[in-house]
Amino acid sequence: MKKHLNRRQFGTALLGAGAATLASPAIFGLNAVAQIRRGDELVVGIWGGAQERITRQHIVRPLEEKHGVKINYVLGGTPERRARAYQERGRPSFDLLYLNIFESRQAVKDGVTQAPALDRVPNAKFLYEPAKLGGYGVAFNPVTIVYDKRKGSVASWKDLWKPEWKGRIAWPSYPGAQGTAGLLMAAKVWGGSERNIDIGFQKIRELKPFAAIQGSQDQLYTMFDQGVADISIEFGSFTRSYAETRNANIEIANPAEGQALAQNVACPTVGTTKQALVEAFIDLHLGEACQLAYAREIYYSPTVSNLAIPADLRPKLVLGDDVKKLVDFDWDHVISQQTAWSSRFNREIAG
Repeated sequence: MKKHLNRRQFGTALLGAGAATLASPAIFGLNAVAQIRRGDELVVGIWGGAQERITRQHIVRPLEEKHGVKINYVLGGTPERRARAYQERGRPSFDLLYLNIFESRQAVKDGVTQAPALDRVPNAKFLYEPAKLGGYGVAFNPVTIVYDKRKGSVASWKDLWKPEWKGRIAWPSYPGAQGTAGLLMAAKVWGGSERNIDIGFQKIRELKPFAAIQGSQDQLYTMFDQGVADISIEFGSFTRSYAETRNANIEIANPAEGQALAQNVACPTVGTTKQALVEAFIDLHLGEACQLAYAREIYYSPTVSNLAIPADLRPKLVLGDDVKKLVDFDWDHVISQQTAWSSRFNREIAG
């Protein structure tokens, strides 16, 4: 995900890379076309901004210098990448593309991208379990409650229903990562689920009137700055950057029930002729340099468990036992209901 999303793609997971391929250009068991060869060109679909800059420094430069290859980026949003990859299924122009959490899993089922090959990617053995689905997760970016700590406290998703927040909530629009997380977590903590969503809609209706329905991070942060609203649901990483640069009163909650899982996923395409180079790219993304740069510069949490995280960063990331608390969902069902839920949201919540 790029740093400022246009409405909201849920997280993503990355597909396998191979540090072993850096040591040796051939991957045994694959055909000859999968070897890294001087002059090879790799096409990677990825977000711009900080993610482009960090990956160019810690992945592109080392690969190009070591192997004499060329890495070409296609920058833009997830919907455009996904649409192009589906149009080109079986004859891809992308060798590797980054998708969000539910799109990455669906793309594997649809034969557009490959399931992870953990045995070919040395750093993949350190992946947390949620990062092994749909590809290889390269960054956790969970969605949670964010709020003005001068106005109250949050220890549970149920705290959204505390009286002090009445009329001060900027509820996120739906569909989108934040609105989806809010709906699903409302259902979950009050006894429902993604397959029993009525309770979620009911409980959100109880929160009305809202201070606003917010449709972007920039819009929300302006509302916080101007005192229009005091609490919402947002990506924790982006909000931490905002809090540290613009508004020190904003807190990122770590609710007892867990934060809603979102991640970035790197997905090798089915039909790529640069398999070894793709896996080398991913392995570097799962390596210490790139993972720590993500954590330090944009507060994306590592998807691998073998890093020595600096003490000053640890409270700002999702690590260890908190990873186990991340809440995942049945995304096939969620996506199948998106049209119906969107209509219902507009009628019952936004209206």
